Amino acid sequence: MRFEEREILLKDGRKCILKPNSSEYAAQMLEYLKATPGETDFLLRYPDEVKWTLEEEQKILDDLRDNPYAVMMIAIVDGKVAGNAGVNGIGYQRKLRHRCSLAIALYKEYWGLGIGSAMLDYLTELAKQVGWKQIDLEVVEGNERALATYKKCGFVETGIRHRALIFDDGTYRDEILMYKEL
Repeated sequence: MRFEEREILLKDGRKCILKPNSSEYAAQMLEYLKATPGETDFLLRYPDEVKWTLEEEQKILDDLRDNPYAVMMIAIVDGKVAGNAGVNGIGYQRKLRHRCSLAIALYKEYWGLGIGSAMLDYLTELAKQVGWKQIDLEVVEGNERALATYKKCGFVETGIRHRALIFDDGTYRDEILMYKEL
């Protein structure tokens, strides 16, 4: 989905631009996709699982930008990718068309500056424009920072998916299920 850029002021006084992600940022996105899972255990992939090429990433980003039923947002601070977030429809069946699923991640150096909350608020507005009635998300057990942010932005806990993730060391983590009515 194409949407208007939005400028926000961060807690440290810097400016951040929230805008549609596109192939222009493909190289930075590949770096981000490989780096951010190494900064936290709360993302769904390991760094070595990012195997696609620059050209594949460019196509993915442009396809998402041009898809009216997907919103892919990037946060730019000082010309650099700080984070990425998006909402995508759960399904095209009539019984599912009212729901979308959210994903978000920021480089650790940008945590606590207000980017995540601003992205969630803007994604909520855009999801309403698409016509979705509900945003669903999952939070990995123990991710208290994200859980607090989601609650602050109006998301409600609805349940737990037990043993949702298995780590390379054989341990499991649950996912906390959340949603927000639009």
